[in-house]
Amino acid sequence: MARLSQVLTASLAVLGASASAVKDLIPSNFDDIVLNSGKPALVEFFAPWCGHCKTLAPIYEELATNFESLQDKVTIAKVDADAEKDLGRRFGVQGFPTLKWFDGKSDTPEDYKSGRDLESLTKFIQEKTGVKPQAKRAEKQAVEMLNDKTFKEQIGSDKDALVAFTAPWCGHCKTLAPTWEKVAQDFASESNVLIAKVDCEADNAKATAQDAGVKSYPTIFYYPKGSKEAVPYTGGRSEADLVSFMNEKAGTHRSVGGTLDALAGTIPSLDDMAKTLKSGGDAAYQKFAEAAGAVSDKYAEYYGKVAKKSSENAGYVEKELSRLQGLLAKGGLAPAKIDDLTTRSNILRKFVGDETPKDEL
Repeated sequence: MARLSQVLTASLAVLGASASAVKDLIPSNFDDIVLNSGKPALVEFFAPWCGHCKTLAPIYEELATNFESLQDKVTIAKVDADAEKDLGRRFGVQGFPTLKWFDGKSDTPEDYKSGRDLESLTKFIQEKTGVKPQAKRAEKQAVEMLNDKTFKEQIGSDKDALVAFTAPWCGHCKTLAPTWEKVAQDFASESNVLIAKVDCEADNAKATAQDAGVKSYPTIFYYPKGSKEAVPYTGGRSEADLVSFMNEKAGTHRSVGGTLDALAGTIPSLDDMAKTLKSGGDAAYQKFAEAAGAVSDKYAEYYGKVAKKSSENAGYVEKELSRLQGLLAKGGLAPAKIDDLTTRSNILRKFVGDETPKDEL
């Protein structure tokens, strides 16, 4: 019964992973898919708790997706060697992740010893099989690549800049790359923020890397607006860590994913006053209008407008907030419009004392 339970669990896991381009292998299907198929296979032996395996996972998934149209030529697969220990022992797996290449004819694999980045893995399979993966359409990158000329132009300007100094062969740089791109996308609407990279081995950027004193990769420097003095970044390298750092330095309010947080556009000096308007009568509204007029802020005028409307219509704030949330929910809006509606919603919540968007509850 115990063995039956294991088989059923493994089978369900395979079914549940159908959305993945990577084939899941268990003892009952390993020989058919890998050893007796007549076609080669790259197999990753991993453990769910392994940090390096988690780092490799999205890269390996992208690799399999790129070769998905060539499934009749090559297989990209994986084995949970923590759950299927017998398979791990069978092929001498002693650490995670372990990648092995099977030629589809014998049961003696070749150890994969090259890099764990997409480029190295793709090159290895191409050399072994002669097949090329489906080319992906190049997407516009949000990260700005700086060279000797543009670095001097951009750094020290009116932008807070976070710059990663990288090298094309550096494994840690390749691991950082997708996160760096996400952070750049998160701040794409912020004209006063620059998320950039310098290829330290490019002929037109070597002088910049040398001047910056870069000795290891990746090296991350923060440059405050108006300054060319580098401040070493020593924090975490997750998207959340980097977004939080830049918000603190640049005074922005971005969240992971690029949306604005619940404080964007709000003015602390007006927020407490806004909550007590209804109980303060006409005098409170007059005082609030004067306070809003004295604040030099893009959205101070909106505070005043909301106060005036709510004094004339008791249900205005709730109705307007509902309307704006409906527009956001429909989607199809330009980034600038989304930011504006989100900011106005944040301000409206200050008038009703509800500071947490419903989707964050």
